[in-house]
Amino acid sequence: MWAEIVLAIAVFGASGVIAGPGDITFNLGKTTGAFHGGASGSLYGLYVDGLPTRNLIEGMNLRTVSTKAQDGPQHPGADALEVLKPLADSTGGDVYIYMTDIYRGFPYEWPGSTPEEKLNDFMAKIVVQVDQVLTLEQKYQDRVVFVPFNEPEGNMFGDGTWSYNKISWRTNPTDYFRAWDQAFALIRSKMPKARIAGPNTSILYEEVRGFMNHTLAKDTFPDVITWHELSNPAVIRTSVAKYRSWEDELFVGTKYAGKHFPINVNEYAFNYHTSVPGQMIQWVSAIEDSKIDADIAYWNIDGNIGDTTVQANRGNGQWWLLNAYGQMTGQTVAVIPPSPGVSYTLQGVATIDVAKKQARALFGGAAGNGIVTFTNIDKAVFGDSVHAIVQEIVWTGQIGDSAQPRILAEVNQAVVNNAVTFNFGTTLPALVESSAYFVILTPNQGATSPSVPPVLWTGSYEAESATYTGSGYSKNGPEGTPSDVGKFFTSGTFNVGGLRTNSNGVLTFSVTVPSTGNYDLAVIANSLNTYSLVADQGPTNVFMRVDGGAEQELFLTLGYKWVVWDHCDTKVYLTQGTHTIALAAASLDGKKVTKGDAIIDRIILSLPNPASTQSIYEAEYATLSGGATTSYGRARSSGSGGVSLTNGQSATFWVYSPIEGESSLDIDTQGDGRGVLTVNGEEIGPVASAQTSYKVFLAGGVNKVTVTGTGSAEQYVDRIAVRQTTGSLLTTWYEAESASINGDVAVVKLSLASGGSAVTNIGGSPGNSNTLTFNVTVPSAGKYVMTVRYSNPEQSPATHYNPDPLARHADITINGDKGGVKRVWFPHSFHINNFWELSLAMKLRAGSNSIQFASQELPDFNGKTYISERLPADLLRSKVGPIVDRIGITPLRRVLVNPDA
Repeated sequence: MWAEIVLAIAVFGASGVIAGPGDITFNLGKTTGAFHGGASGSLYGLYVDGLPTRNLIEGMNLRTVSTKAQDGPQHPGADALEVLKPLADSTGGDVYIYMTDIYRGFPYEWPGSTPEEKLNDFMAKIVVQVDQVLTLEQKYQDRVVFVPFNEPEGNMFGDGTWSYNKISWRTNPTDYFRAWDQAFALIRSKMPKARIAGPNTSILYEEVRGFMNHTLAKDTFPDVITWHELSNPAVIRTSVAKYRSWEDELFVGTKYAGKHFPINVNEYAFNYHTSVPGQMIQWVSAIEDSKIDADIAYWNIDGNIGDTTVQANRGNGQWWLLNAYGQMTGQTVAVIPPSPGVSYTLQGVATIDVAKKQARALFGGAAGNGIVTFTNIDKAVFGDSVHAIVQEIVWTGQIGDSAQPRILAEVNQAVVNNAVTFNFGTTLPALVESSAYFVILTPNQGATSPSVPPVLWTGSYEAESATYTGSGYSKNGPEGTPSDVGKFFTSGTFNVGGLRTNSNGVLTFSVTVPSTGNYDLAVIANSLNTYSLVADQGPTNVFMRVDGGAEQELFLTLGYKWVVWDHCDTKVYLTQGTHTIALAAASLDGKKVTKGDAIIDRIILSLPNPASTQSIYEAEYATLSGGATTSYGRARSSGSGGVSLTNGQSATFWVYSPIEGESSLDIDTQGDGRGVLTVNGEEIGPVASAQTSYKVFLAGGVNKVTVTGTGSAEQYVDRIAVRQTTGSLLTTWYEAESASINGDVAVVKLSLASGGSAVTNIGGSPGNSNTLTFNVTVPSAGKYVMTVRYSNPEQSPATHYNPDPLARHADITINGDKGGVKRVWFPHSFHINNFWELSLAMKLRAGSNSIQFASQELPDFNGKTYISERLPADLLRSKVGPIVDRIGITPLRRVLVNPDA
């Protein structure tokens, strides 16, 4: 068990050396090149437009996505030309089309009884793929990179059953080189400016040097060099350095002499790393040091950006890590870690932006004490004192929703000998291995420190250290470790099973808390959604007790595999001292029992800080566009400064909400200028010259909140303060079983539906009439938000290690307006009885409104054929919509204070 006190305290330079896992230094006086941002990439990371939302794409500045050929059967979803537009529109990112993923199976099951028949079939499919791209607008064509072959040594040009002729190209490359040249020429003949990537090997084999020699001689050298790195972060630096040395040697005397080509390591990291900020920062630092692009590997489900996003619009700790990384600007600086180039040690990346007068650093990967130092601070930029905000990005599990980074301290600190130092383990909490840390330095010109740490104390208690009584006990593990990266990261490397159907088990934790109060309790748990004991009910129910009483029934979370962690949250009242918290397979009165099967990693207790009544988002840390500039030292500013906006300039804040519902947004401004506030693309209203306050519906998860200048006069934006509130934006709920059903739509009994029932069978084959229609009433015309409580259990049998869940869509028609149909995508919820919420804004008229849900199988890219007809044995596109429990209708906004409204 560990415990820590988290307080808003001053952080002073160390007078002596602290023993710990090592020190890390960021040398702000030595730049290493323009910030690149290349680690924000993913293989099969996007399922379709809306899954994940564009908020999540833009908020992490997703640069590259490698994905399957359009209409390919390799996996459900992730069709290249269906994810291209949301990526290009959100960030200007590139889609790398895995052209081989037009085939099913891995190794790829390409048809043909002879090598020539196989290759001819593939070349014909390449023609189709290029022709599809050529139908797009030029701005989207420019964002495509073709990848003709994927891991050829294990697939088409290896020695396996499905290979070209069972001769590995690494042994004899003749056939592979000829096929590469043919594919290259074919693509360029149809699209002369096409970008082509390769060789896309599973590692950087020595034989890639021969590939380079051949393609240089044949003038078929790829535009982007690609390979995969899946073992450990340190390999990135050594492999890139090796490849660059080959370029320097082989390009001599060629037209490429002195040139370095773009690199995309378009599959990186493994299960042990993904989702864990303290692990992923090590990959991020190596990738950024190397100034390359890279895509997180696809080991699990598609459409979640490599175990980064949760549901449709939420992020785990890894998303917030990449959000912090993606907002970096300026120049990277030299980093001196305790063990340069060594994996599973403290590593980091940092930038300095002189124009913004900001330095930002991300680091992590170690546990215990540590000293973090910024050296060579330019006083002409920062002055004699800096303002610092120190945040922790915690691990919340692979599919556990995370709030924004946790504030540890916000302080002013004198620059001594051109340096400032932060001590973790003394004036700051000790480093946590699974966490990453984020520090921002700005000038201290009378800066204030309004941020308050959200928690006063946190304690984590391992299940394997708890006491288990009763039947069914199992201690499982070790799970993932640096020497076994194929397994999932687990706190303490072990977990406990036993709470399942027909068990009488009780898992009891002894906890000691520092003070009396209401604590947040998170149970870190997992159940496999397809497991036989889970099939009946879905979420596994257990009974939580405090000191043998105060019982609560908890429904633990489901996952797509065993050991994929999420958190089930509740509150408990504890007095100062020692208590027991138990999880049991039966209620105290014996009337209820556990149904399902769950494993437990640990429980976490947190004491909320009563002084933390709002989340503050300082404008000087926001994402700026249109020429907006930071400004410091203005009187009455919170933090260290703010942002100056004029017409068309904007500041964007990535705002977290734990629920779908009402929050209060206070926008603090100064100056004579005016602006406009938008939330998730919806205009909320004008922003005045002082404080403007709105009650606004926020989506659960990540919200894009933007203030844009609207006049020639300067508007100084200081901050946005967000508080979760109730009572102003009232929601009216409508049960689906009370709505109008048509065709084969039916009511089904489900124990966790709000009224015990939900509606299924919406949609079907093209042209079906299976619809669900709600009649809703609102008092006035305007913008409203519809929240859909739904489930989606549809999953295709996996062909290899990837589970293959399907997203379902609903075409939503309001008041019969067929020209304004909204297509909404609902991610897989892991079980028919596991309900999530998803919201969308809409215009409604005063009085009665009809809202119809319809669905049908969507056609291929050509708009004519269907994949269910081409591949009837493979479930790849859903024909039906979500199972709907109920909908809620809520006003989008209400003005509280606005002198100009």
